[in-house]
Amino acid sequence: MKTIRLTTAQALVKFLDNQYIEFDGKEQKFVKGIFAVFGHGNVLGIGQALEECGGDLIFHQGRNEQGMAHVAIGFAKQKHRKQIYACTSSIGPGAANMVTAAATATANNIPVLILPGDVYATRQPDPVLQQIEHPHDLSVTTNDAFKAVSRYWDRINRPEQLMTAMINAMRALTDPANTGAVTICLPQDVQGESYDYPEYFFKKRVHKIERRPPSQDTILEAAELIMKSKKPLLICGGGVRYSEASDSFISFAEEFNIPFGETQAGKSAIEWDHPLNLGGIGVTGNLSANLIAKDADLVIGVGTRYTDFTTSSKYLFQNENVKFISINVSEFHANKLDSLPVVADAKLALDALKEVLKEKNYKSGYTDEIKDAKEKWAKELDRLFSIEYTGEGFKPEIAGHIDHVLPEFHQDTGSVLTQTRVLGELDKLLPEDAIVVGSSGSLPGDLQRVWRPKVRNTYHMEYGYSCMGYEIAASLGAKLACPDKEVYAMVGDGSFLMLHSEMITSLQENKKINILLFDNMSFGCINNLQMSNGMGSFGTEFRYRNEESNKLDGKLMRIDYAKIAEGYGAKAYRVTTVEELRAAIEDSKKQDVTTLIDIKVLPKTMTDGYESWWRVGVASQSEKEAIKEAYRDMEEHVKKARKY
Repeated sequence: MKTIRLTTAQALVKFLDNQYIEFDGKEQKFVKGIFAVFGHGNVLGIGQALEECGGDLIFHQGRNEQGMAHVAIGFAKQKHRKQIYACTSSIGPGAANMVTAAATATANNIPVLILPGDVYATRQPDPVLQQIEHPHDLSVTTNDAFKAVSRYWDRINRPEQLMTAMINAMRALTDPANTGAVTICLPQDVQGESYDYPEYFFKKRVHKIERRPPSQDTILEAAELIMKSKKPLLICGGGVRYSEASDSFISFAEEFNIPFGETQAGKSAIEWDHPLNLGGIGVTGNLSANLIAKDADLVIGVGTRYTDFTTSSKYLFQNENVKFISINVSEFHANKLDSLPVVADAKLALDALKEVLKEKNYKSGYTDEIKDAKEKWAKELDRLFSIEYTGEGFKPEIAGHIDHVLPEFHQDTGSVLTQTRVLGELDKLLPEDAIVVGSSGSLPGDLQRVWRPKVRNTYHMEYGYSCMGYEIAASLGAKLACPDKEVYAMVGDGSFLMLHSEMITSLQENKKINILLFDNMSFGCINNLQMSNGMGSFGTEFRYRNEESNKLDGKLMRIDYAKIAEGYGAKAYRVTTVEELRAAIEDSKKQDVTTLIDIKVLPKTMTDGYESWWRVGVASQSEKEAIKEAYRDMEEHVKKARKY
């Protein structure tokens, strides 16, 4: 047996450089490269290996460990999980920073390889810098925190353990049904230790992502259930995109006249203007999708996890006889809501179902319901896109029940922009093939409702974990995945302040991204939530401390985000009117560096729920009548929600 003597880190890098993936007969390199923030726990191990024998792996310098891992997630998501980046950090805080990102990846079933440095396997220098000591268990380190948020976790305490660990890592990373974060912990001494690795460990490995076919019995059972339905509804989930099953999905819907709603992950699998596309569904859904869902007698979920936002906390489907079919490669997700599980690839399952139903001459019972629901939403959307600030007494009739801060904000900023009007303008101004990226705050709800993707796979929303700080980093990831397209991060001021460090990496790499920053001087989404459930505005607006009350109820904080971006070297704009917004967008298109548009939007001008409800933890005891009323309202909705 021929061997190659390498350090553990060198062997790891060499192995990663030889991993490939095959899907539908197309082969490509699986690991594009590695992001790193170097420290004492990885620079002399993985760092040395990358410098000396990095092969074709592309190296990128991260600025924040969570941020760089979000770049990797954004890249893999935009690549439909067919290509990834690895991320390495030092031990201690560098590793801990990536725990949030690992959770984001796993919640969304997006593959990302996490390679944190670890304490010494020998334990001889203990306690080393950044080590946490546990008197009850000396084997526990910071990296054990990854166990809760990883699909596969391992620690390499001996060089030869790398081989079985990495084979298992690739298994998890390429598993469509159960992928997510894979964490391989690397003690800093072991990274530099040598071993005679067998040559075959470094051979070219092609991991085939095979489409799982459905069982014929299950297809016949599902077809029988569909045959009994008059008003079925399809839900287009992220699995439609990852399976690249858009054509099969739309062919199925058209053949049987079945309308469909979109989840956050499934949106833009089909163009917005298809006659059967009802748009976003659920808590952040629009009027047309939720009206049809309310009366549906059969829900056919395709590649969806049926989250509380998709099902409106299991309240959305009000037909007492409604049944569920779930097409999913994951047995776990396919069995949710007591569905008939069709455990299979989305494309193969839809194609098989289509053939059976065609033989039975099935058609849904819809007449004018789809058209009428879409017309109602189109009228409401026109209204949302045209709302303008009119001065004192202005109520946006969106979240109009909480408009207390509008005049103060307008006086401070001079802005007349409502959030829905801005989105309406952006819908017209941005390139049709531009990729929009979002994750948290009020923007995901607004975007799922009102954004109209004209080109497939241009809506990139992380809403499995709704992680603040994802947007800008993931936009860089999307740009790395699609360098020929303009990418726009839709981010609130709260999320921008959480994390925007990878803006600098975008400048360093000459990868232009565009940051559309919606500044409403608050955590606006949560402010909306608390006030609509009987609370006051407590701890969610960005205000100075009031010396008299000793509370955060002083003047609103004015932050010039454009200056922050300019300081980094980006091109920046500050807008308060529609005319300024239009000019900024058009000028930003001419730039070849990252841009940021600081959009001052009036608070409380986001969209509101349409025929939906979201279950939140309302206090059961309070002195305030408004909170008591909110709790009673919750109890009434719970009675109507499904119980599984």
